[in-house]
Amino acid sequence: MLLQSPAAQPLDSALAEMHVLLEHHGHVIAVYPASIAPAHEQRLHMVRSVLESDRIVLIKSQLPPLGMAVLALQLRQLTLCGFSPGVVASAARLLPHYIYAGAAVNSVTRLDRVPVSLKSHAKSWLPGTQFGVLANPEPQLVKLGTEQLKGPDFTSHLLVAKGQLHTDWVTAALAPAWQVQAVSETPLPADSSNWWGTGKLIEFAAYLPDINTIYQLVASAWRTQCHWCGMELIGDRCGFCNSPLPSASAGQVPAQENQTRDPGVLSQGTRTRHRG
Repeated sequence: MLLQSPAAQPLDSALAEMHVLLEHHGHVIAVYPASIAPAHEQRLHMVRSVLESDRIVLIKSQLPPLGMAVLALQLRQLTLCGFSPGVVASAARLLPHYIYAGAAVNSVTRLDRVPVSLKSHAKSWLPGTQFGVLANPEPQLVKLGTEQLKGPDFTSHLLVAKGQLHTDWVTAALAPAWQVQAVSETPLPADSSNWWGTGKLIEFAAYLPDINTIYQLVASAWRTQCHWCGMELIGDRCGFCNSPLPSASAGQVPAQENQTRDPGVLSQGTRTRHRG
């Protein structure tokens, strides 16, 4: 479900819809971009406050629009795997490590969400210059035709959303370099042009395509209960109340049931060779 902005939906309707969701599902995990309009973000917090529900969690993400869509899909898949709401909410901090979200753009002069050097800014004024930008998990910026972005070393699929940029770099160069198993297209998200600072772009996101792999990744993570709200969690911070785990020096770190798997271990275990 998409939670509408204040301009698109009255508060009473938003409260009614959220109430129905809570009654039907028990908990609601709302993931929204950090680039959201302040009034929209305030509406989300107002809905949770008015309903006085600790069963609603709001998770702000720094991912670009297409990466956000991938994360939302993966979290929805996890809700069907028998995990508790707390674990699913905590997974919203884990899964972005495996989402390589970026874009090919014609200019970086208005790109303020990824570090851009003065030299790159100057180059973007030259006619015909195009750039490959990776926003997550680690920022990267290259000039097309000179360098290649460093991609995932695990088996991945590539989702592509085409804007007004005319180039086949994403499918002809990036996809083979990243050894993706499959490439699929989707419409460009409505917020992409604003996020990337230009409408002349092609947005992309490489991700773990197999829900079984995602399930194993989450299931192998060490779980405990939040000392503040009591929700189950993975990682070092509660997905619901955002409370960090007590320090080990306080003697409150619970017994370990499953060893948290480092991202690098998963990468090595699922790496595949490109089949040309």
